[in-house]
Amino acid sequence: MKKITTLFAILLITVRLSLAGEGMWIPMLLEQLNEPEMKSMGMRISAEDIYSINKSSLKDAILLFGRGCTAEIISDQGLILTNHHCGYGQIQRHSTLENDYLTRGFWAMDKSQELPNPGLSVTLLIRMEDVTKQILEGIKPGMTEAERAAIIKANTGKTEKQAIEGTSYNARVRPFYYGNEYYLFITETFNDVRLVGAPPSNIGKFGGDTDNWMWPRHTGDFSMFRIYVNKNNEPAEYSPDNVPYKPKSHIPVSLKGVEKNDFTFVFGYPGSTQEYLPSYAIEMITETENPPAIRLREKRLGIFDSYMEQSDLVRIQYSNKYAGVANYWKKMIGENRGIRKLDAIEKKQAIEKQFTEWANADAGRAGQYGKLIPAFESAYRKLNPISEAETYLIEAGLGVEALRFAYSFNQLAEKSKDKSASADELNKMVTQLKSSAEGFFKNYHKPVDRDVFASLMADWVQHQDVQALPEMVARQAIVYNNDFNTWADELFAESLFTDAVKLNKFLGSYKAKSYKKIEADPFYILAQSVYNHYFTNIQPLSQQIAMQLDSLQRIYMQAQMEFQPNKRFYPDANSTLRVTYGVVDDYYPRDAVFYRHYTTLEGIMEKEDPSVYDYVVEPKLKELYNTKNYGRYAAKDGSMRIAFIGSNHTTGGNSGSPVLNADGQLVGVNFDRNWEGTMSDLMYDPDQCRNISLDIRYCLFIVDKFAGAGHLVEEMTLVE
Repeated sequence: MKKITTLFAILLITVRLSLAGEGMWIPMLLEQLNEPEMKSMGMRISAEDIYSINKSSLKDAILLFGRGCTAEIISDQGLILTNHHCGYGQIQRHSTLENDYLTRGFWAMDKSQELPNPGLSVTLLIRMEDVTKQILEGIKPGMTEAERAAIIKANTGKTEKQAIEGTSYNARVRPFYYGNEYYLFITETFNDVRLVGAPPSNIGKFGGDTDNWMWPRHTGDFSMFRIYVNKNNEPAEYSPDNVPYKPKSHIPVSLKGVEKNDFTFVFGYPGSTQEYLPSYAIEMITETENPPAIRLREKRLGIFDSYMEQSDLVRIQYSNKYAGVANYWKKMIGENRGIRKLDAIEKKQAIEKQFTEWANADAGRAGQYGKLIPAFESAYRKLNPISEAETYLIEAGLGVEALRFAYSFNQLAEKSKDKSASADELNKMVTQLKSSAEGFFKNYHKPVDRDVFASLMADWVQHQDVQALPEMVARQAIVYNNDFNTWADELFAESLFTDAVKLNKFLGSYKAKSYKKIEADPFYILAQSVYNHYFTNIQPLSQQIAMQLDSLQRIYMQAQMEFQPNKRFYPDANSTLRVTYGVVDDYYPRDAVFYRHYTTLEGIMEKEDPSVYDYVVEPKLKELYNTKNYGRYAAKDGSMRIAFIGSNHTTGGNSGSPVLNADGQLVGVNFDRNWEGTMSDLMYDPDQCRNISLDIRYCLFIVDKFAGAGHLVEEMTLVE
């Protein structure tokens, strides 16, 4: 029996080695599915060291940071590490002209200086469980999608409630493999998370959006926070009496670095991938949705940039917004290029042809799967124009800040018309909107939004048929004879929602009858038209087809597994904790071009350009470079390494994830992918897909030698 098991393991490894690097794997199944391969690639720890519910393991140090990044606990005092771009919103919110932490950085030299961040939370996984049987109980063949969804919803609610009765934990059931499997996640959330340190932006964002999604990179993309809890080590809302969290586990930090072909794995919360979609979906994403989104975002970025260059205040106000718009803009460009270079649509079509032939070769399969691909073609043909209209509405209409802000007053207007509403209810809503308005105008510059409005409306009207436009947009385009600048001037001058003084005065004396002024506001009228167009003309059709596609995709997922029994199928990313693994590796992006697997501080000096904000080099950093004062953080050859690349399969959400070596020690912080590999959300190419990670030694060097915050390094468990 032992020989058979060993032979099976060898065969399993042989099948999988050709695909090593691809996949986002469920931690609780590593021992069952992945451990042999991981050890064959060099891993020296066990799967239980990564994920265990019986003892402390690495999972006890991995956090969902905010709503879309990963962080890791790196000390027994609750110190956590994530990317600079993940903490950017908090750094920006603490920044003023007097205390410009974006430009100068921030370092708490003791715990009393650490800054609270209302609204920021981190979430820790306690355990996960396969609950497929419970969730699908009562599901029968022939049910409609609505009937199926109702049963699953009821079973999910029951399962989640039972899982956390008598505890302070949270529970959530998530579908995997498009609803063929379901897993329960029990989590604990911490709401007192304080900013500890962040380098200046010309370190944390060195290269800016020019270098974003690119290799080679020289970005010190990290920031540090700390979890605080009550005196019983339990999650608590912010209080000055709270104390640093004592975790079950924290990750040891290695100073040994990595070299080519070294085994690494990434442990984090990847956001979303769509590896198993049919060709029609890939075609819609890359040819219908991405092109207008790219163009409209480029217009916004050009306007942001022109104003940010003229004013430090506007730069602070719009730096986080710019980064958010730019990040996905450049990703979409790279994704489209990668899909074309990989001939992904043609490859999908070839597989679909083979699949259809396989399905129709057997009467039973033909009845079950034979019409799947034609059904996809029909559904996506209907969805295509709806998806295009939705893209324009989101990128053009909702790209205008004042439009989104004006619509946030919708509930107040409706409540004010409700004669049963009490004065206390209205006052509570008004108080909330006052707070919202304060935050909105703190980071708002009317001339920026005015120019964005004129540009995006012109593009929207130019590229969409009249029937695809919101009624107000189509009508005003005619009224102003497509003079969107004049429309913008009048709209922004007249509206309450673009003027902090006017709006604060209005809210300060708000009465129930004041709703009439909201409903008469030209920006509110426009916002109502845009949102109503979505809820009436786009969302119902989109949801109807989406329900049909959900059913088809679930069946197609099952069918693909039957069609390709020797292929390993990992579940798409869905913001749940995953492990991905590979090796440190270089690559050839195009003919005659070769990229080494690491970068050094020398590259920062080569890129230095004092006239460009993104390429300014701090004098202190230059001094450390000139004197080669790297201390124990230098590589064996004496250089200061900045970043490295590997074949780990990552996506959005993996930002801030720990990159771990064969011994489970921290060697890097994942922060990006290479531009040539951004199509990996749709199709993975082992020759081109690389994750980009900050070398942990550069992080420590900046904390210690540059910032003089060596007390933070002393908290960590260092492995020399």
